[in-house]
Amino acid sequence: MVRPLRGDEILACPHRVALSRGEPFDFTPAPASTEIQRRRRDAEAVRDNVIAEMLDAHADAARPADMNETLKHLDEGTGLVVSPYLPDDVVGRRRARVQALVRVGRVGSKYTYAPLVIKNIEVVEIALTRRILEGTIERLSPAEALFTNGLGVRSSPTVTRTGIVLAHATRVLGALGYVGAAAHAGVVDRRRRVFWFDLAGRDYPRFNLAAYDEYYERRLAVIEEHDRWLREGGPFPTKAYWHRDCLDCPYASHCQSELEEIDDVSLTRFTSAPQQVLLREHGVTTRARLATLDPRLARSARRRVADNSLEGVLGASIDKLDDLIYRARAHANGGPLRIAGLKQMGCPNADVEVDIDMESYGDATYLWGAVVHVADSAADRAVGVTPGYRYFANWDELDADAEANLFARFWAWFDALRATCRHAGLSLAAYCFWAQAEDGAMNRAVAVPVTGGPTIDDLREFRDARPSQWVDLHALAKAQIQTEGPLGLKLLATGAGFHWRDPTPSGEASMAWYEVARGAGPLAEASRQRILDYNEDDCRATKALRDWLNGPARLLAHRDEV
Repeated sequence: MVRPLRGDEILACPHRVALSRGEPFDFTPAPASTEIQRRRRDAEAVRDNVIAEMLDAHADAARPADMNETLKHLDEGTGLVVSPYLPDDVVGRRRARVQALVRVGRVGSKYTYAPLVIKNIEVVEIALTRRILEGTIERLSPAEALFTNGLGVRSSPTVTRTGIVLAHATRVLGALGYVGAAAHAGVVDRRRRVFWFDLAGRDYPRFNLAAYDEYYERRLAVIEEHDRWLREGGPFPTKAYWHRDCLDCPYASHCQSELEEIDDVSLTRFTSAPQQVLLREHGVTTRARLATLDPRLARSARRRVADNSLEGVLGASIDKLDDLIYRARAHANGGPLRIAGLKQMGCPNADVEVDIDMESYGDATYLWGAVVHVADSAADRAVGVTPGYRYFANWDELDADAEANLFARFWAWFDALRATCRHAGLSLAAYCFWAQAEDGAMNRAVAVPVTGGPTIDDLREFRDARPSQWVDLHALAKAQIQTEGPLGLKLLATGAGFHWRDPTPSGEASMAWYEVARGAGPLAEASRQRILDYNEDDCRATKALRDWLNGPARLLAHRDEV
């Protein structure tokens, strides 16, 4: 019998689950990327730190050496069992791994426990009409937790998968006889906050026990079919399809090449598995076929207008079918298409233009960079304005005070530039890509008072200026350009003809560079320069994107006309 199901496999791609237990081809997975390795390392660091905190806070906590010792502690009613070794649920073919078990009660002579996992994720969001049970590392038991009003559980796939992992562990504990009626389960998030869920109830429909059981039955069927394939041969029990989880799957390169050969409709970003099944059932098996559908009829179906056309039938069940059609058209066209009319295309210009980009590590920004460009028509009046790249960086200890002081230095330069332009009668505009990131970093920085530094009112005055001085290029591109799916700066600027100097430019990669840059010696110096070059290129990439929107992008075919 092949290995039992892990909790993180319950919502995983069924093809990946099957392939990991024996594939019908010779395949050597590529090593994990630098970005994935860093994510794993960060997650491990969070787990290790929280486990250390729990052991310090609970003198009676146990850390068993093996499975027998784990079961002994559970039978004795130890209050907190850290890093437990749980036996597999042989009947259910389940295997569970959690970071801790918290004693929550007793049923007859048996103590009951709640599984606890530690995740480097955000679990909650502001939700004024909801509440969540929140404890602390010092007072771990859900019985000691209190409801926090105004917070709700995020609906992100990451949080849902975490909930399913907890439900999976709860079922394993239940098979061993250690679960009470409420079936509590908890998660410690990246900020060391502890949240508890009642998985037996209906408060968490995406990952309560009832929802988990349905998912589990489907995944169990996959490995049972794989068992049969191992014994009897024949067609492999699952087929490849493209979805978001492919981005970090070891089999991605094999599956993608297989799907590209047949132009599989799943390659249309970002379709869900149920949508792909529905499309195939109606004969739409390729991107090329999807591209031929009429997006106007699809929009009518979204407005619940009765229509017996293929688009009407599909659009009644597939939300935003027209978006999928447009993405397929961008692929069929071999590149981006135009969304806006010719009069709506383009980006606002100014006499003095400042392209801004920041670099962050964790929750703090360590670098603000900007490239200043002066229009030829304003060169004679731009006295005191120095074109080119300017940066403000902190390579030392990074905390809230350091971040605030760094931004204050950047703002002092930028605000002085604004004043110079104002006195000279020059218009100024600053550009970024994805203002939500820069705005968040600015807001976080000014929340820490710095003598002579900017305030939230200064930021509001800048953001509310008319004509606008703060332009989000992502928002402009989203309204004007249709791509196959991704709408990132790297894709758009590369399509506009810009090239980064670094062979592997990415925000996640720069975090690994920063870890080296914080040291000393030649390697640290080289890594700092690599980051500065990358940051400057990001700034110049937004300039290239602006020029493209104001020129060549106007020549693109309109997505409704191809």
